[in-house]
Parts: sequence; structure tokens; C-alpha cells
Amino acid sequence: MNDILPIGKLSTPFLNDLLSHLAAPDPQVMVGPGIGLDCAVIRLGDRLLVFKSDPITFAADNIGWYAVQVNVNDIVTTGALPRWFLTTLLLPEGHTTAELIERINYQLLAACQQIGMTVIGGHTEITAGLDRPIIAGTIIGEVAPGSLITPQGARPDDRILLTKGVPIEATAIVARDEITQLFEM
Repeated sequence: MNDILPIGKLSTPFLNDLLSHLAAPDPQVMVGPGIGLDCAVIRLGDRLLVFKSDPITFAADNIGWYAVQVNVNDIVTTGALPRWFLTTLLLPEGHTTAELIERINYQLLAACQQIGMTVIGGHTEITAGLDRPIIAGTIIGEVAPGSLITPQGARPDDRILLTKGVPIEATAIVARDEITQLFEM
């Protein structure tokens, strides 16, 4: 079976199969990889560290800002305070200028400062085969053991009350990207 997979997230059955082959977790890992689990949680002494990684692959404008916001969104849903940020920035060969790198860096730093996070490292390179910047962010947050919120207690047929716009994050990225492209024509 060598079918080409479609763009987007992997199917739940395929991802579930991949995750089932992972090694037994370290006893300090309270929440590890799993379907519907956006963050990993590790017990470190008297506190919990919460980890989240997400890429921004289709936003053209404000990609640095989105990298912070998308990751922070998942961290805070666990009850954790976002503290530290790592980034991997891949830039397109033949289209990258110092000004582009500086602009993305400024977006990252400004978004982190606004939230009170510290950038602690990462990686930046110009890469062959890309037609636009791609950024992957990792945030580490902290939460007290009694304040951790996870989806592990959720069960099929539970009723969930949603407020505000659930898909607003992705919708905003797509809409802004489309508008930006219209004005560049």
C-alpha cells in the first residue's frame, strides 16, 4: 500500500497505529502522545512542565506572531502558564532576504514579550524546495499538579458547551493569507 496521502493531518486510524508502536513512557510522563492530546506533560519535582509543538505552514503574513499564538492556545487550555519558546524557521531558497528574517524575528519576539515568555533557542536556515517560510514553535509551560486540565477524562457522548469561535484560529490565518495575496496581485 503505497498510496500518496493527502495534504493535512494524518487520519485518526493511521495516527493511532503509529502511536501504538511508541516505547513505554518514562514514569515522569503524565501525558504523552495520543489522539486528541495536544500537549505533553512531565512531572519535574513539585511542578508540571507542559510541552506543545505546532507548525505554521500556510500563513504568509505575520507567521512569527501566529507561531506563538497557535502554540500558546494549546498550552493555556491545560491550565499552564506559557514560559519558554523554541522555534525552527525554514526559509525558501532564492526568496529570503535579511529583512524577511528580521521581520519574522521581530514578530516572534514581540508576541513572546506580550505574553511574558522568553525565547530560549531554536534554529533558522534557508532550505531548498520551499516556496514560502515555514515555522515550527515549541512552547514549554508550567502548571501546579492540582491545576492541570487534560482531555483524558472526556468520554464519547459527553456534552460540551463551546463559547466563542472554535475554528477562529485557522479561519483567521486563511482569511488573512487570502487577503494578503489579493493585495499583492
